[in-house]
Amino acid sequence: MRESDPFFHRRKIKRFSFLHRTQKNLIVTGMGGSTSAAFSPSSSGSFFSSFCTSALRRKSHLRSGEVRTNHGEGLVRGLGLFELLLLGIGASIGAGIFVVTGTVARDAGPGVTISFILAGAACVLNALCYAELASRFPAVVGGAYLYSYTAFNELTAFLVFAQLMLDYHIGAASIARSLASYWVSLLELFPFLKGIFPSWIGHGGLEVFGGILSINILAPILLLILTVILCYGVKESSAVNSYMTLLKVIIVIIVILAGAFEVDVSNWSPFTPSGFKAVVTGATVVFFAYVGFDAVANSAEESKRPQRDLPIGIIGSLLVCALLYVCVCLVLTGMVPYKFLDEDAPLAQAFNAKGMQYVSVLISIGAVAGLTTTLLVGLYVQSRLYLGLGRDGLLPPVFAKVHPTRHTPIHSQIWVGCVAAILGGLFNVHSLSHILSVGSLTGYSVVSACVITLRWKDLASDQVSSRYISPWHEGVTCLLVVGCCGFAAGLFYRFNVSIVLLLIAVLIAILAGAALHVRQIYENPPGFACPGVPVLPIVSIFVNIFLFAQLHEEAWIRFVVLSIISIVIYAVYGQYNADPTGSEQTTIIYHRAPASDE
Repeated sequence: MRESDPFFHRRKIKRFSFLHRTQKNLIVTGMGGSTSAAFSPSSSGSFFSSFCTSALRRKSHLRSGEVRTNHGEGLVRGLGLFELLLLGIGASIGAGIFVVTGTVARDAGPGVTISFILAGAACVLNALCYAELASRFPAVVGGAYLYSYTAFNELTAFLVFAQLMLDYHIGAASIARSLASYWVSLLELFPFLKGIFPSWIGHGGLEVFGGILSINILAPILLLILTVILCYGVKESSAVNSYMTLLKVIIVIIVILAGAFEVDVSNWSPFTPSGFKAVVTGATVVFFAYVGFDAVANSAEESKRPQRDLPIGIIGSLLVCALLYVCVCLVLTGMVPYKFLDEDAPLAQAFNAKGMQYVSVLISIGAVAGLTTTLLVGLYVQSRLYLGLGRDGLLPPVFAKVHPTRHTPIHSQIWVGCVAAILGGLFNVHSLSHILSVGSLTGYSVVSACVITLRWKDLASDQVSSRYISPWHEGVTCLLVVGCCGFAAGLFYRFNVSIVLLLIAVLIAILAGAALHVRQIYENPPGFACPGVPVLPIVSIFVNIFLFAQLHEEAWIRFVVLSIISIVIYAVYGQYNADPTGSEQTTIIYHRAPASDE
């Protein structure tokens, strides 16, 4: 009776899976592309050889419409193109449009508009790379983690996940605190509520133990509400995001139209008062106002028509955000001279100066709606990434469980909600903002590299090859050279080192890119194809790492320390439990959206 139970067999398979891997020849499609290597028990006996064998594994490329999971339940396909567009817009446009514009304009002047255009152009490069991979991998969640697992290896994928997760966790807690403060400010617009809220409810927090802890009650409550919505179902959470995103977009458009009649073009002169370098520096700051389009890629398993809708959702949402940002910058710097802009609430201050207080109320409502959608989508993306790692065995299987009726990764969703609630309720995470964005830039760079490596054809011995190194290793080496040159150029620019050294770094990157173009053969992928491969992804990698070099030094330390911790976690748990081949898993059928919703 027990032997007929499928769960009994599954447990038996799990128990002997690692022994099976070490006793049989293991095909590793790792750093050597499609090269196969057999490992005998004696060669994998040591910890180091076992670690290397596991770290270099690659995930097999699943067919469209197929997903593998241990738990027999998949996510429901309920997101159409319109919902995906609003998902990307909701993830990107938050309080940044009401705050960051003024902060950068104080330095760059009206040239902040160019800063947003430059940052948007850099993000378009990343978006095109994401769009191709989202079309190539339309079946499962994972985003940058999934792409790097398939293109490179298991350890690289786990490191990408860890860097992204720290960004997401700290970012969610920080946004929750800001949202709590905006909610209190909105409530205080009513005279009978003004001044009655203590600091530990919304504004900042109550500092205890010499500032080690900063207690905030409202932030965890807001996170709990959003977590419950996300656990309830994708259609419900998508509806909340859609309504709130439409509300904030309408408010932004009203702000632009109302402010356009108050623009004084003389305020735009000089357009770049501090020079073009201030504009470029501003671009590195506002770059992160566009972060969020990758949320669309992480919704692959819940998209109705992923191969068509994901690329449109990624690129379309980015272009809409760029247009709104540029219009807001032009209106803001045209209404008030840039020197007099408030750094905390520039839009509200600009309209108050023109006697348009009613617009300030709309701005407060728009800020609440913007932060709510940004937080909602951020929590959504985190849970899907945890779901992907749980399915692959790199995290405990509890993260892979999907609710049988709600079709949401309820355990992963509760976990990310609790982590954000603890951080947001007990710590002033705003002080950690200078170590954020490391994960985004790292993930974008790896995604751009994935586009290149997944396009490579296997080269025969009589084709382009190297005497001492395989074509695959040669290509990866060139990608690393491009990244190193981008970081070096960023440092030379940041610390005003000789322009000659900066040009040398750019020249070496160009030579490495030329080698990638000449010495590799590229094939066209099915579905959407990123144009200009390998040139466009190479430029994307260079720009991303250049911006990485502009981050605070503590961000670099965070990158190194977290990478070491991640390698230890992988060595202790991940390498023994991961199964990229799906040999221990079962294929499931997607849950389709109702016909009436198609």
